[in-house]
Amino acid sequence: MAALSTTDVTVEPAVVDLSLTGVRELNAALHAPDVADKASAWRVTSPAGRHNIAVGLDAAVDVRIEGHVGYYCAGMNQLATVTVEGNAGVGVAENMMSGTVRVRGNASQSAGATAHGGLLVVEGSASARCGISMKGVDIVVGGDVGHMSAFMGQAGRLVVCGDAGDALGDSLYEARIYVAGSVRSLGADCVEKEVRPEHLAELTGLLSAAGIDADPRDFRRYGSARRLYNFHVDNASAY
Repeated sequence: MAALSTTDVTVEPAVVDLSLTGVRELNAALHAPDVADKASAWRVTSPAGRHNIAVGLDAAVDVRIEGHVGYYCAGMNQLATVTVEGNAGVGVAENMMSGTVRVRGNASQSAGATAHGGLLVVEGSASARCGISMKGVDIVVGGDVGHMSAFMGQAGRLVVCGDAGDALGDSLYEARIYVAGSVRSLGADCVEKEVRPEHLAELTGLLSAAGIDADPRDFRRYGSARRLYNFHVDNASAY
């Protein structure tokens, strides 16, 4: 199949039908050095749960995917805005650096895993290990998150407007977690902390950026107790 072309300036969104065009051809076009100048807006139709859609983008383009996606959609994203008009499989926005990724439906496991920056919004719920090893990303989930969310979270913020599963924030470093609903259990070294005015302001900004209508005063804050930074025999049972 011939590669997609971005040789002509595009005013209307470039439309790619994945029932006719392969994911590799789509990604190659989105990786073109001058893609933002030639076609800054893209519509992707008939994704049908295909994997690796819109990965590795490094330009300020707007990509709207009209349907469900499979594994690792928008992984390694930089600068781009990617919207999934459906559900997302494992690892959406994995290792994201900047930009915005929005899932209108639900996300499977490891949403935002190892992500360094940018904003990931899941308007529905996210499954297990949401934000695992997050390194600076902001993640806002409109519904619930599954077990082990923010496991080994190093930096960034995870906002959960619903409930959280078991072992929230296990082995947490300096990521901040806000939860409006119930928490089934906290992981090793994760504790509830005071919500101060600066945290309410932070939450207000994150919820506004995510476009989610929720009251910051309904949230509780969780963070690291910092007992696991260095080995101590008295804490051996927690390792």
